[in-house]
Amino acid sequence: MNITLGITDDHQLFLKSLSLLISSLKDFTIIVEAMNGKDLIDKLEIKKQEPDIILLDVNMPIMDGRETAEYLTKKYPAIKLVALSMKDDDATIISMIKAGCCAYLLKDIHPDELDKALHEIYNKGYYNADAANINFRRLLQHQQKQDELQLSDKEKQFLKLACSDATYKQIASTMNVSERTVDGYRENLFRKLNVQSRTGMALEAIRRNLVSL
Repeated sequence: MNITLGITDDHQLFLKSLSLLISSLKDFTIIVEAMNGKDLIDKLEIKKQEPDIILLDVNMPIMDGRETAEYLTKKYPAIKLVALSMKDDDATIISMIKAGCCAYLLKDIHPDELDKALHEIYNKGYYNADAANINFRRLLQHQQKQDELQLSDKEKQFLKLACSDATYKQIASTMNVSERTVDGYRENLFRKLNVQSRTGMALEAIRRNLVSL
């Protein structure tokens, strides 16, 4: 197996270090490195081979991660895009997912988890880090097929709003319910989708086609 990758990051030391790390892992070959989105796009246009996966830094000059992801999703739909950042706030993560990324990885990720994530992204088309953190008993109790998942109308409405960049307070206002009620919807959906974060919830909702972006 030879999985090809591209990496885009405006910090050259990190870019080169990550490239060396991934190249040392089994199955992976780096075929393009870029300092920003425009640099990446220019290099892709002259290459004969598209990478299977591209790691995109979220914060870059000239053309940032979100803009780059939106362009690549339209121009190169077969490439799997992965956001890479030090930031883990909901708004940034949801924004990158909506732009076309199938996973969101933090830059302090352990090499073993990075290896696992890249293989899952290549084989499954997504990676949800929440899956590795779920209590085993909880996973067994609530594991269910998509057609068995029962959501109320309010939960469906909440889920769609939760996949936007709205805060929980704004969601409560839009739904005309209390913040405590919204907390209840969130916990129910965490349980039903077997996730532990808003990011995991959004990824699972998209993967299961419960919401469309």
